[in-house]
Amino acid sequence: MREMAGGPRVLLKRLREMMAEALEPQERLDRIVREIAQNMVAEVCSLYILRSDSVLELYATEGLNPSAVHLAQLRLGQGLVGTIAASARALNLSDAQKHPAFAYLPETGEEIYHSFLGVPVLRAGRTLGVLVVQNRTKRHYREDEEEALETVAMVIAEMIATGDLARLNRAGIELDLRRAVTLSGLAFNDGVGLGHVVLHEPRIVVTNLFNEDSEEELERLEAALSSLRLSIDDMLSRREVAFEGEHRAVLEAYRMFANDRGWVRRLEEAVRNGLTAEAAVEKVQSDMRARMMHMTDPYLRERMSDLDDLANRLLRQLLGRGPDALAEALPKDAILVARNMGAAELLDYPRQKLRGLVLEDGAPTSHIVIVARAIGLPTVGEVKGAVSMAENGDAAIVDGEDGQVHLRPQSDIEAAYAEKVRFRARRQKIYRELRDKPSCTRDGQDVSLYMNAGLAVDLPQLAQSGAEGIGLFRTELQFMVASTFPRAEAQERLYREVLEAADGKPVTFRTIDIGGDKVLPYFKGPQQEENPALGWRAIRLTLDRPGLLRTQIRALLKAAGGRELRLMLPMVTEVSEIQQARAIIDREVRHLSRFAHLLPTELKIGAMIEVPSLLWQLDELMEAVDFVSVGSNDLFQFVTATDRGNTRIADRFDPLSVPFMRILRQIVRAGDAADTPVTLCGELAGRPVSAMALLGIGFRAISMAPASIGPVKAMLTELPLDKLQAVMDEALANHSAKTNIRQTLRQFAATHEIPL
Repeated sequence: MREMAGGPRVLLKRLREMMAEALEPQERLDRIVREIAQNMVAEVCSLYILRSDSVLELYATEGLNPSAVHLAQLRLGQGLVGTIAASARALNLSDAQKHPAFAYLPETGEEIYHSFLGVPVLRAGRTLGVLVVQNRTKRHYREDEEEALETVAMVIAEMIATGDLARLNRAGIELDLRRAVTLSGLAFNDGVGLGHVVLHEPRIVVTNLFNEDSEEELERLEAALSSLRLSIDDMLSRREVAFEGEHRAVLEAYRMFANDRGWVRRLEEAVRNGLTAEAAVEKVQSDMRARMMHMTDPYLRERMSDLDDLANRLLRQLLGRGPDALAEALPKDAILVARNMGAAELLDYPRQKLRGLVLEDGAPTSHIVIVARAIGLPTVGEVKGAVSMAENGDAAIVDGEDGQVHLRPQSDIEAAYAEKVRFRARRQKIYRELRDKPSCTRDGQDVSLYMNAGLAVDLPQLAQSGAEGIGLFRTELQFMVASTFPRAEAQERLYREVLEAADGKPVTFRTIDIGGDKVLPYFKGPQQEENPALGWRAIRLTLDRPGLLRTQIRALLKAAGGRELRLMLPMVTEVSEIQQARAIIDREVRHLSRFAHLLPTELKIGAMIEVPSLLWQLDELMEAVDFVSVGSNDLFQFVTATDRGNTRIADRFDPLSVPFMRILRQIVRAGDAADTPVTLCGELAGRPVSAMALLGIGFRAISMAPASIGPVKAMLTELPLDKLQAVMDEALANHSAKTNIRQTLRQFAATHEIPL
């Protein structure tokens, strides 16, 4: 290939002129590929566009057989073109036919061409097609040639997105994915959301692509970067915590990226090649995302989300949109769709306008899912293809109960879900009416219903749910949504905010419980563990790293000055661990007392029963603590050797089985004998049927997600507890393998008209 005839600036100028002309769609495409081939001195230029049936169709070509247009097809992942579309990454080959993915299409006549350069046509991280140039000679294309083709592909993406090519579609074949689609994933948070799609990346669509004056655009870019840096510095300098304070480490990462010379240099090069400042940001962001999207390292993937968010903030600066523009542009019923996103980014969206969240990636324990669960947002994850199948403004339904996402649903599906939402709303009205009524069974026995929490965004639900307090505050969530260890001041601020929001109601703080499936990207253990759930985690980690525990204990003691403080130790295996932790706590109390700090009026220390070894130390345990809480999720997992994250065995054993119910009853009876309060925190507490089982074996305090309190309270107010206890005693005394407690409880509920 000879030197490019005019370079990217000349090519972009000619494309801009063609875009302004009144041309038929096919004629416009034909002229575009001809212009690209001439400018890049290529013998072939071809444009393939991705259809709704995952087929890449040849829409225009210069150099290949013209009769192959609209006939030549490759499936997503098939051939070189299909590989580019599936991976969203360019291919630069000196001899394409030797590549293992090469697929020969005889109708195109491309067998005489060897060198091959193909780039994905990307818009908002979504693949719309593939742009290819070819030559007979065997050579690698230069980096500037690849850059030029990527720039042109971005322009073509905008043309495709306008829908201008719809007139070229044959009957039954669509490009813009208007057909109804149902995607399956994993249910991460309960609930149903109806609304309209908002693609998270990018939040701003760039329409002005070509610049008239590169120097002027460079000045705009520098001004916007300066303004962005100042705004980040301003956010970091604020001391009024609450919202941004929890995510200071994320803002520190933004500041690092905003001052990165490599990133700025790439932006400047794109402007010099003929793009506007905002188009340059879009292009560099899309290029980096395409390069980084296949990385598996969780820390690097988090950094990719940070960089995406920073680029969007820069776009808002360039387009003169303030921080409130996001809230104004958002529909009132937004369904967020993203490959992944940072936890801080979700909190940027106004909660009152969100109806659901759809993630292509994510896991039940990922930061974003933890925050979504905290704010009560129906969430479905592991929805492959969600971003590429969705468009901004599409009608969508998120079913957080069965893990399904319906895009552009048909009217009958929409009507069925609308009725489901109305039914849920009627039930919620009943639960709200119960909110201020006492948690008392039909036969007059009091039961305490607490809520689980872990972030500041959980706190309003304490009053809304009618919970009697916070039975489990997971302090590690603050660590999991940050990019570095939260400082002592930030921890103290959060704990004080929690206690003030509780307004005298009891709050039980669990000391930091990290390790296992709770991975902090900035905290590396000594080595990768084969069985992390059984390894260096929770109290084992904090006793080995006492500085971490001391910092947290000091923050909790200072925050609780003048109030009661309840501390709970996670994953205790031996009573001696409680004694070691007490020594650290006592040391911090003495330290603060020496410096005349206001101390808690009362300090109560408890332990979580999650490890089976404690079942043979119950008497000693009850004497060593002020209260205990059963972590039913981990205890069941360890008792039955069942990994709840393993889909093959997660449903193999029932937590309401006779053996596990006997274990839980044994714990309750040991607490009663020692006059030590016993609570259960876990998924068992949050479902009416299993909560009924817990009450039947003696629990009188349970803690659950805020949304579960209404259904559980509706059940217990109609519950004749004395009769239930007799039924449970009989079931647990039965040695028959056929005993089905779940079925027994459902029959009992039906007989006594108890709502489940």
